[in-house]
Amino acid sequence: MQKEQFDITGMTCSACSTRVEKSVAKLPGIKEVSVNLLKNSMVASYDESVLDTAGIVQAVEKAGYGAIPKASAQNKSRTTTPAAKPEVSTAQVEYKQMKQRLLLSALFTIPLFYISMGHMMGWPLPSSLLGMENAISFAFTQFLLLIPVVFINFKYYRMGFKTLFHGSPNMDSLIAIGSSAAIVYGIYAIYKIGIGFGHGDMATVHSFMMDLYFESAGMILTLITLGKTLEARAKGKTSDAITKLMNLAPKTATVERDGKELQVPVEEVQLGETLIVKAGESVPVDGIVIEGFSSVDESA
Repeated sequence: MQKEQFDITGMTCSACSTRVEKSVAKLPGIKEVSVNLLKNSMVASYDESVLDTAGIVQAVEKAGYGAIPKASAQNKSRTTTPAAKPEVSTAQVEYKQMKQRLLLSALFTIPLFYISMGHMMGWPLPSSLLGMENAISFAFTQFLLLIPVVFINFKYYRMGFKTLFHGSPNMDSLIAIGSSAAIVYGIYAIYKIGIGFGHGDMATVHSFMMDLYFESAGMILTLITLGKTLEARAKGKTSDAITKLMNLAPKTATVERDGKELQVPVEEVQLGETLIVKAGESVPVDGIVIEGFSSVDESA
């Protein structure tokens, strides 16, 4: 049996992690699979004679997500040294990206909201955006401000519709459908305004001028990005704490084999073997004390 770890991309909620887990669990040769949403990772145990890494990656991609295999735990333990520079966690990278997306989204959403709601609040607006005679410029300016917000947050549409078409809709699907409906109706309203001007039907112009929902689409995307930014920040802090705690665990153990003391990776310790823990060392695995005396710091 082979045990391998993967970085999973594209997960945003528990429904995503469940979908990935179920998709991989269905594969022939899979013994056990566990997906960690907090760390965006997956650990799979499988029969090498039946399944390989490429098959697992393909199953995850078919479910609508991405999978990047890591080196096996055994190889990592042999190559990792205490002086090695710690890698930047996936959660930290995600938080940095989300913060950039939030700032850029707000840069366009704030003026979009101001223009769409300003006339209701009595806020000062350019004369070119006021009155029915300027309905087209009023609507089209909002549409142009919305385009960058959609482009910046296009990931919601890509992942949302992808998972929807795969029969496993998630929160991104809800965001994509809701904002798309507002955008499509807003474009429809622009056409109706133009038709109204063409036929001199000012009642239609006034009605659809008030029925633009571009600011709704922009606010949906920006507020969701705000929430996900705060979530990514919390996940990053928690993930770092877990990683630091895991790094405290010893990477090697002293095993007594054939009367000799051998240093082996913790993953190679077999059930029933006798380990030697010297003064100042950490206890590498759970076990029973069969000889010797000392004190152990169990505060962790």
